[in-house]
Amino acid sequence: MRINFHLPLFLLLCLQAIGQINPLAAKDSVAQMAWVENHYANMALEERIGQLFMVSVASNQSKSATDRVKNLVESEGIGGVIFLVGGPVQQAQLANVYQAASKVPLLIGSDAEWGMAMRLDSTYAFPWNMTLGAIQDSTIVEKVGHQIGKHAKRLGVHINFAPDLDVNNNPKNPIIGNRSFGEDPKNVAEKGRAFVRGMEKAGVLTSGKHFPGHGDTATDSHKSLPIINSSLERLDSIELYPFKEVMKAGLSSTMVAHLDVPSLESREGHPSTLSKSIVTGVLQNQLGFKGLVITDALNMKAVSDFAPEGEVELEAFLAGNDLLLMPENVLKAKETFIKAYNDGVVTEERLAKSVKKILMAKYKAGLYNYQPVNLENLLEDLNGIENDVVYEEAMEGAITVAKNNFSLMPIKKLDNKKIAYVHFGDASGATFHAALNKYYKVTHIKAKDIAQYKKELVKYNLVIIGFHKDNSSPWKGYKFSKNELFWLEEISRLRTSNTILALFARPYALLDVLNFDTVDGVVVGYQNSKIAQKKVAEVIFGAIGASGKLPVSAHDEFPVGTGVEVNPIQRLGYSIPERVGMSSEMLAEVDTLVQHGLDSLMFPGAQVLIARRGKVIYNKNFGKPTYNSTNEVAEESIYDLASLTKILSTLPMIMKMEEEGEIALNDTFGDLIPEYADTELKEVSVLKALSHYGRLPSWIAFYLDTLNKDRKPSSEFYRQNPSEAFPYKVAEHLYLTRSYKDSIYSRIGRQSLKSNRYRYSDVGYYVFKEYIEDTYNKPINELVDEFLYKPMGLQRTTFNPLKKFSKEEIVPSEEDDYYRYQTVQGYVHDMGAAMLGGVGGHAGLFSTANEVAKIMQMYLQGGYYGGERFFNSRTVKRFNTCYFCNKDVRRGVGFDKPQLEEKGPTCGCVSRQSFGHSGFTGTYTWADPEEEIVYVFLSNRTYPSATNTLLIKSGLRTRIQQAIYDSIIN
Repeated sequence: MRINFHLPLFLLLCLQAIGQINPLAAKDSVAQMAWVENHYANMALEERIGQLFMVSVASNQSKSATDRVKNLVESEGIGGVIFLVGGPVQQAQLANVYQAASKVPLLIGSDAEWGMAMRLDSTYAFPWNMTLGAIQDSTIVEKVGHQIGKHAKRLGVHINFAPDLDVNNNPKNPIIGNRSFGEDPKNVAEKGRAFVRGMEKAGVLTSGKHFPGHGDTATDSHKSLPIINSSLERLDSIELYPFKEVMKAGLSSTMVAHLDVPSLESREGHPSTLSKSIVTGVLQNQLGFKGLVITDALNMKAVSDFAPEGEVELEAFLAGNDLLLMPENVLKAKETFIKAYNDGVVTEERLAKSVKKILMAKYKAGLYNYQPVNLENLLEDLNGIENDVVYEEAMEGAITVAKNNFSLMPIKKLDNKKIAYVHFGDASGATFHAALNKYYKVTHIKAKDIAQYKKELVKYNLVIIGFHKDNSSPWKGYKFSKNELFWLEEISRLRTSNTILALFARPYALLDVLNFDTVDGVVVGYQNSKIAQKKVAEVIFGAIGASGKLPVSAHDEFPVGTGVEVNPIQRLGYSIPERVGMSSEMLAEVDTLVQHGLDSLMFPGAQVLIARRGKVIYNKNFGKPTYNSTNEVAEESIYDLASLTKILSTLPMIMKMEEEGEIALNDTFGDLIPEYADTELKEVSVLKALSHYGRLPSWIAFYLDTLNKDRKPSSEFYRQNPSEAFPYKVAEHLYLTRSYKDSIYSRIGRQSLKSNRYRYSDVGYYVFKEYIEDTYNKPINELVDEFLYKPMGLQRTTFNPLKKFSKEEIVPSEEDDYYRYQTVQGYVHDMGAAMLGGVGGHAGLFSTANEVAKIMQMYLQGGYYGGERFFNSRTVKRFNTCYFCNKDVRRGVGFDKPQLEEKGPTCGCVSRQSFGHSGFTGTYTWADPEEEIVYVFLSNRTYPSATNTLLIKSGLRTRIQQAIYDSIIN
């Protein structure tokens, strides 16, 4: 039954005292009205009518096509141009040409709901509204709107036909879908208000669409006229609600859709755009909207077939629209308007009302002081790093965990996990898989059928299925294939594993899943952009939390508003400098410095990592493993850490033992090693040895005593093949006798203490290694692996890396021509550690910059990382204390500390609370609690020869540190 909108019931429901000020009024309203009246008075009738039309043009069209628009500007006095597809530079050039040809500045429009990339190449695509609808903090949506507005402003666009305020409560809607903030009217209204605030703040006019609501239909109005069969009550509480609310927030304009709405228009099949009952009666009179009223494109089939050319535009105008968008024939329409004016059908009062509103909009958009678009640096300005900052923040806020059985996310206890990744969908998931692998080894399982999947996946106890769909536009397909639905069900039923489904598509994809009884976790990433993929991986592993809520009903099990809050567990995240208050531009100096090191032959290659506030914001690889290598240094390249072993391996074990009462800082070497009770070492305390204040010798060249008269490894001590008596592999085909370990410790016991109190020394760490291994009756490499590396998920941090990795993955340390007489690659460079089978307390650890940073971040977080507390925060503080600073000893307990005077191990720009260490092979790491910075520099400056000291003399590592601190934005 059709109901006339004048009925008291509708008045009761819709008549609301909005008390809205005119959204087109500028702050200097007196000057604005003077400008409007002056322009209006100086226009001829034809020019006034011309102002009503906004014609379309594409910047990639032929010159003849763009010239036709220029002719309309010059000869017909049209009021505006809407740019369609093309490129930003071409569009800006055309806009300047058109503006120069126009007597009255043109109102330039664009349909850029998720940014200029909706229409233009070489521009930025921000998240779709459906994604934004999941965000709980609307200030983030405001930032997105503001950034889009800034881009529009930079391109000379004055009005952006956004935001979409449709309540998408029909999953089968072919044209709205992802363009809507969701199905909850209040959520749509809130996000719409925020978006409008942001874009208007940038000085760009907004346009809410598609009035009175295009969400509840399965018809595309570009092709035919959709019917909205909603009752008055439903329209008022759902479809109209966002428009009413956002109008209060200062919405500049409203775009009227081409819809058949029987409850509001009694004429059957009459488009809402042409309905005076809807445009004037409801929108302007009932709702009190005073902004511009704009038609949807008048060349769309839903309306263009309704009346002859020229008459559709007049019908729309008489219905109450001000701006007539994309008329099919401007010349014909103008003729029709002039005749209607002369016949009294269009009154001067009615014409003046709309034209003056358009002029007011132009003034508010700044056209009273028109300036051509500056083409210089246009592309750079539209593609700055701040876009990624906003996008990343939005995506972090949107990610929604819809299901999380057993608190599966974030993943904890990595030491007992074996994780597989299965790719679904027709788009790439490579970024997602790579991001997962930054936290733990996640194996990509590929199979042709479910039988093969089951055979492979039975080996894993956690399966992550990534469903990846095309991210190029919101209208792309989003459904699972029949095979994928079957595979999902079968994989999730495997009793050997838990299953997490990560959805990189619109939530409606979940509607086709029969049930989720056996799926343990569901996380919705909404889009398949690289940033979305990275951020979902971070949620799964707990680098960031998840607070998003589904903006639409995605399944019976997942109604609108579903969202399980997931808290982060302080694993390192990955971001960009500007997210943590640093400048990408300033950090480029690090690239310059490292390249200088390469050019100056300080080292063949390097890894450099910088993290701040728990996010890695710089992680680059430079050069090659050797000067003659064909391959480049990669993020996975494994370096010999040298003395970083002290703070990344031995020290953690001592800290653990100190907490457990197995060692005390005032214990002496005589207490730890009974054989030293009658030696000078008996008085050296743990505290002094770790502080390098124990008068120990710097190092002992144990290997020299094992060389023959030709200075080659003596057959007395070495064999080419291993045996029970010769177990310690020093290098390829070089095995040291078991008995020599006793000689090493015997020689340490015979050492005399040095006269000077402070002396950096490796010797104490031989003692600590022996004590740790005796206490637990297990090698230190196994102990620290079980205690620290495995629980942290470290995959490439190890002693004797050749037992786990190929030689090609390990960066060589030296061409040894004095002891081993071969390329040292995969074997510890330090001779003493090598003689202990590659496992020393002072050297022997290999790793990557990424994994070194994780351990340093754990220290920075007071002993906590990834949901595990490895140390009490008081323990970390105790060991990060300089106990002998009054004796001119800068060292902490194991940790190196900043210099006390002018020169030292840092740039001098770090805080006193900072700590770190350097290594002989060209390694360095430093953490600063005050600035929350972790810095890692790994190189093989000892290749091909350890006599190359250019890196050390140049101070390059600390100059890089200075550049890091210089990049902090104050």
